[in-house]
Amino acid sequence: MTSSADCHPAIVLGTRPELVKLAGLVRLLGPTARLVHTGQHYDDDLSGDFLDELGLPEPEYLTGVGGQPRAVQVAAALAALDERFAADPPSAVVVQGDTNAALSGALAANARSIPLIHVEAGLRSHDRAMPEEHNRVLIDQLADVLCAATPQNRDLLLAEGVAEERIEVTGNTVVEAVSAHLPARQERTDLLDGLGLAPDSYVLATVHRPENTDDPTVLARILAELAGITRTHPIVLPLHPRTRASIETAGLRPLLDEVTVIAPTGYATFLALARHAAVIVSDSGGIQEETTVLGRPLVVIRQSTERPEALIDFADLVEPGPGITSAVHRRLAEGPEGLRRLAALPSPYGDGTASRRIADLVHQAAHHHKTPAVPTEVATAA
Repeated sequence: MTSSADCHPAIVLGTRPELVKLAGLVRLLGPTARLVHTGQHYDDDLSGDFLDELGLPEPEYLTGVGGQPRAVQVAAALAALDERFAADPPSAVVVQGDTNAALSGALAANARSIPLIHVEAGLRSHDRAMPEEHNRVLIDQLADVLCAATPQNRDLLLAEGVAEERIEVTGNTVVEAVSAHLPARQERTDLLDGLGLAPDSYVLATVHRPENTDDPTVLARILAELAGITRTHPIVLPLHPRTRASIETAGLRPLLDEVTVIAPTGYATFLALARHAAVIVSDSGGIQEETTVLGRPLVVIRQSTERPEALIDFADLVEPGPGITSAVHRRLAEGPEGLRRLAALPSPYGDGTASRRIADLVHQAAHHHKTPAVPTEVATAA
């Protein structure tokens, strides 16, 4: 293994879930690692406050990316990253997941012949309508080291022709993230008391994906289902800025009259709420993983999912509409026995050592890499 002095990787990210999932890896790589934030999530509630909560150093920030269309985000971040990597080449580049930030980091690393490590490789929804599906497929084709969370992810990569020696099954860093940041029991009790909630008696909901928020008819359908559930169980809804704006624009605010709406929460607060929810309703990808660690049932409001492992025991996949209420009521009917059953199951996403395994792979990639002496564009011109 190379020494930390020889390893100065860049971790490129741009969203709140990436901060959460890469925090443990950043800490393990230490102060020689560069944290580069593209600003894809440009709302302080979604990123800025998380740096302190997760104990992360202040990143290098890119400008002109957040709030832009997808193509502009990727182009702007790629140009800025290429300039930085040309001036100060990292020993390796780490990206996670399927965001525009991750694709930009992958393209920048590839253009400069820098080893690329893809954390959470091999996820597939097989839904070409999802921009994230295109991002993750492209990143996996570019990556030198593909960190697959599960054996199923590895098998999908092999089926696509990815060389076996490029793939490592590491587990998912979400397992240690949840374990590290779930508040102690008394803190969780105090939080619930402050919201007037009793454990195992409320439904926690999040809605933020464009497929569910950009079309007022679809969003109204989801909110109407949540409003109906409040007749039997309180609904707690941390409201994403995009969703809030869509609700206001479409005049859907009355559908929230019976819902307990709160501001976007910190990661620890969200985990506390999720840990004691009778059911969670969400369109988030990360929550599909987190519920398997917390042992809670989840209703996923999406057309497709890239995390089928969660569907085996923990989650139900439904489209916007009456299926939401039906799935919630089925899970509620399982009662305490159902919650005990899920709590006893191991997460399919590993044993909580993914960050350590990935850190070792980053060091190995950096150790074997030699930065080209002549920049690519200069060599081409010559």
